[in-house]
Amino acid sequence: MYAKILIVDAIATNRIVLKVKLAAAQYYVMQASSLADAAQQVAISPPDLVICAMSLPDGTAADLVNLMNDTKCGSAAPVMAVAPGIDAGARLDLLDAGVEDVVTDIYHDALLLARVRSMLRAHNAATEWQIRDDTTRALGIAESSPPFLGVPDITVVSTNPMLSARAIVDMRAQMTARLVSSLPDKALKRHNHTTIDSDTYNTDVFILFADGTNAEVMLSLLSSIRSHTATRHSAILFLYPEDAPMLAVRALDLGVSALTHTNPDPRELAIRVRKLMHRKLQADQLRATVRTGLKAAVCDPLTGLHNRRYALPHLARLAERAGTTGRPFALMLADLDHFKSVNDIYGHATGDAVLVETARRLCENLRAVDLVARVGGEEFLIVLPGVGLKDARRAARRICRHIGNTPFDTRGGQAKIKVTVSIGLAIGGSLVDAAQAAEDPDEAARALMDRADKALYAAKVKGRNCVTLSRPAA
Repeated sequence: MYAKILIVDAIATNRIVLKVKLAAAQYYVMQASSLADAAQQVAISPPDLVICAMSLPDGTAADLVNLMNDTKCGSAAPVMAVAPGIDAGARLDLLDAGVEDVVTDIYHDALLLARVRSMLRAHNAATEWQIRDDTTRALGIAESSPPFLGVPDITVVSTNPMLSARAIVDMRAQMTARLVSSLPDKALKRHNHTTIDSDTYNTDVFILFADGTNAEVMLSLLSSIRSHTATRHSAILFLYPEDAPMLAVRALDLGVSALTHTNPDPRELAIRVRKLMHRKLQADQLRATVRTGLKAAVCDPLTGLHNRRYALPHLARLAERAGTTGRPFALMLADLDHFKSVNDIYGHATGDAVLVETARRLCENLRAVDLVARVGGEEFLIVLPGVGLKDARRAARRICRHIGNTPFDTRGGQAKIKVTVSIGLAIGGSLVDAAQAAEDPDEAARALMDRADKALYAAKVKGRNCVTLSRPAA
């Protein structure tokens, strides 16, 4: 599904040049010439990212950040300011005001698009976790509370110890933090026996100093940080030489949280670290809420999947958001075929083992942001945010193959059981769905469930082990 990007600039030529670049990368582009015009666009169709000129006829990029934060459309879209020739002080003021990044040159297409991809990934991940948190709170499981901004643990990594030491001295003059320096090959050693839930040392922010001699070493470290259990959620600030834009492109695509040029102003380092810490703590809090909030009340004890009590409010929140953003989503109801005979022939213990393995296979074939829930004895609900009909049908058929083509072990391993699954598929997010979701999200979720249930029944009548699409809402 495409992402929506809003360009805000009073100069039509600038908007056209930027639109051509973004449209060629398959983004849906909206345009506005002023802050007031942007406010109307946001109210009608909230964007996923805003690219804004530094100055507008009726405001600034900082004013646009305030506008986005005041919207009621979920997580505020990040704002990228385009400001050629901006002086250092004004640039830092924009960053301090909440602008995600300030770009002085939009003519390096690869770097521009890498920045866009990075911001969209971060925004989409935050939005999906926010939806899950909203669902949890709607169930009365947890109350929303602001993240606790404690003293951050920061690791400064460079192949030049003198450079790391100078950066630490500069940062201590700007902020309170636990700062340590490290060579690249030592940066992860303190984390080797750490898990994300342990009380031992975890780095909140890595600051990586890259240059022409250590670029590959730093990129390798970046990849390792993102794959290490204890640091995969750490924020990463990547510093690169101004004359090495392709190094920045590679770093962005490997997952850095933010980047800037080497030899930055100490104030900029402090501003960026504070922004990264705030975002990381929000994400940590959302993950903890979803992971630990009365898990037994919303999870199936046999399979470990969410249950109906969690799934329906989550579906309602997703329908409500789809009505606001115009993004489609897919709902599947999957039911194991002739499951009663498995229990009758092999016993309930084997039947339970089949259910557990089915849950594992479903999760294995879906994304982390997708929801899989057990909503009945052998019935599973699957929700795919941001997925339209074509991709949803492909995913459903893949699930059928993955369940039906590999036999299940019986308890004790004496025999193999062939089990198939039938799937009813419904697509939400149409104009009719949007109107219903705006009026009553819970009823919209039930209506979509009913459509998927009817499609599942049609799949059973059709002969089982197949996918059937529901009729669209009339």
